[in-house]
Amino acid sequence: MFKKKATLNERLTALDTAADLGAGFLTPSEHARLDAVAAAGAERRALSAEHTVVGFFGATGSGKTSLFNAVVGENIGKAAARRPTTSSPLAAVWEPEGSEELLNWLDVEDRRNRQGEFAPGAGPLILLDLPDFDSVEPIHREITTRLAGQVDVLVWVTDPEKYADSIIHDHFIRPHAAHSAVTLAVLNKSDMLKESDQRAVADSFAALLHEDGLKKVKVINTSARTGMGVDQLRTAIAKVAQAHSAQTKRIEADLVAATSPWAESKAPAEPPKQAKREMDNVLSQAAGADRLASATAAAYRKRLGQQTGWLLTSWMLRFRPDPLKRLGLREEADELGVHRTSMPELDASSKAIANRGVRGYASAISDGLPQAWSSAIADRAEDIIDELPAELDRTAAKTRLPAQPSKAWGIMTVIQWLALLAALVGVIWYLMVAFLPGALTPLLGDELVPEVEGWPIPTLLIMGGLLLGIVLGLLTAVFGGVIGANIKSRTKRALRKEVAETSQAKVVEPLGEIRSQYIDFLAAIRTAAGG
Repeated sequence: MFKKKATLNERLTALDTAADLGAGFLTPSEHARLDAVAAAGAERRALSAEHTVVGFFGATGSGKTSLFNAVVGENIGKAAARRPTTSSPLAAVWEPEGSEELLNWLDVEDRRNRQGEFAPGAGPLILLDLPDFDSVEPIHREITTRLAGQVDVLVWVTDPEKYADSIIHDHFIRPHAAHSAVTLAVLNKSDMLKESDQRAVADSFAALLHEDGLKKVKVINTSARTGMGVDQLRTAIAKVAQAHSAQTKRIEADLVAATSPWAESKAPAEPPKQAKREMDNVLSQAAGADRLASATAAAYRKRLGQQTGWLLTSWMLRFRPDPLKRLGLREEADELGVHRTSMPELDASSKAIANRGVRGYASAISDGLPQAWSSAIADRAEDIIDELPAELDRTAAKTRLPAQPSKAWGIMTVIQWLALLAALVGVIWYLMVAFLPGALTPLLGDELVPEVEGWPIPTLLIMGGLLLGIVLGLLTAVFGGVIGANIKSRTKRALRKEVAETSQAKVVEPLGEIRSQYIDFLAAIRTAAGG
């Protein structure tokens, strides 16, 4: 699908966003570079778009000022006694209307307005003669470095003796290698060379520029003394000015240069889902999933035994402590709506297990991230590890524990009571026969203990009631064991679900935020770079 190319303003905004997202991760110089380019681009866009600013840069003795005067058409570089040397920027301005704010932004005080136009169709133009960048005065180099980052067009002026000097290449030309579209290269004092050598030296200079990264810059041979190449340089400047695109191309070049360290970086792949599952398994283990599940199953068996066991013995189960209450676990929130436990704090082994889980996950999602971002994830993971024991305790506390037998088991309780009642009826029957036979005579006549198939009915009531109670107690105990195993598995799953939610909120999201910040940073960089 066709993607609309970002406008220059959108690219500058994206660079500003990238600077914000990179704060705390980029080195101070990297962050300052992004901030400076974003600010300078926005400021330049807000100033005169009609004027093209061309800066002449050169080393001491290169004849830069003389060439500047030759291009201007007047020796304005020495027109004032206060400027005997190139110690401060000097501006020659054609069509000065609207240039004041731009020159103020450039911090150029010495301004010379020129009559007419620089060249037919060139439009408003500002030529700057700048201090020598190899001056012994630090302020001169500071001015030159600053303006090299502000002018629309850069004119590098050198001579046959200094064209290969490392100062101009390492400190000035190479850092602006992305600016080929707004760069002119001049080999001044070419009259010092034999005519047959002029092209060879210019080609050598061009080769060095190519090595610096300026692939499309053509070298112009000039001589301020003889006037050689001056018209050709004027024509080249006029051609750039006539296009009225130097400002835009300069800002675009700045954006490309500023984003180049990251422009080719690829967003990291999504972390494997297995990493989250492995962490949840480890954290569940550290949270005491086995212990909690066993306690829940034991609590279920105890409560079922109390509810459905043989009534003559099941009451004794009430004196056994409830496994869940022993751990301080509540199946319902307390009066404050808070779940708490009195489970002991994670021991060293459990903490080590939990730490391994978090660090393993942090390592997995750091894969593919630069050192600064992966270090930030590692640091955040250590903070999370410090808070994890309390979080796991709260997770265990709020886990829904299926330790209470269902109400359906109540029918067994009713049957147990009926069985016990039957046995009691048999016992009372025999007692009444022995001690109060007259009370039974009106009901049973002379046969106070009737039989069924040779078995006395009271005896059947006693034996049947007791046997039924015991058998039911044994059966429910067996069922309790089977169901308890299922309860144990369900509890583990429930705790793991709670652990998964906790790890999502307390581990995945905080660490993922850092990772997402890098992805957003790269997206902003790509937009700023024009990708």
